[in-house]
Amino acid sequence: MPVLGLSFDDVVTTTRAVRKRLDTTRPVPMSEIMECLEIALQAPSGGNGQGWRWLVVTDETKKAAIAELYRSAALEMFERQAADTTLSPSTRRAYEGAVHLAKTLEDVPVLVIPCALGRIDGADNQRSAGFYGSIVPAVWSFQLALRSRGLGTVYTTAHLKHERELARLLGIPDDVTQVALLPVAYTRGTDFRPAERHPVEAVTYVDTWGAGMQDAGVSEGAQQV
Repeated sequence: MPVLGLSFDDVVTTTRAVRKRLDTTRPVPMSEIMECLEIALQAPSGGNGQGWRWLVVTDETKKAAIAELYRSAALEMFERQAADTTLSPSTRRAYEGAVHLAKTLEDVPVLVIPCALGRIDGADNQRSAGFYGSIVPAVWSFQLALRSRGLGTVYTTAHLKHERELARLLGIPDDVTQVALLPVAYTRGTDFRPAERHPVEAVTYVDTWGAGMQDAGVSEGAQQV
């Protein structure tokens, strides 16, 4: 059950990408993972197909092998970006966190790999949107459930450069698509805050691309959308 006592709005606005603050020293009970996955399974999927599978990895040898594949795919790039002084401080901090995670991935108690049944290699945008849209909401629900229980994670995809090698390591069939890799651990502290974001008015258009609420003749607070 949730332990932080956060409201729904608190959970969805403070579920952050956690890398440096994953507590690699504290075991995560499998019961917690299963409870959060049970919540994730309530997410919608196209045609209610529920074509998802969740691979939970706790074996130390397999985690070490996954970490090596992850590092070979992205560590050099992460390190280069973290040192790039042309990037904003916040972006560089994100890459510094990515470097830290890559170097410590095998120490994270649990790695969760959400998978979708089937392959859509080379598919058009309509099919791709439906395919990934049938599992990504469940992944986000899983992340929210973790947050409410004092656990954290980050949605990573760097390992997909070596998707076939990882599939062989874990026995994943060729006709199954790995969607992400989620390192799961309790967090060091639970005081996460909403992140800085662009004002909603700057990224929301009404009726026509580029048209804001005033352009569309909508008075603030006067019309329900």
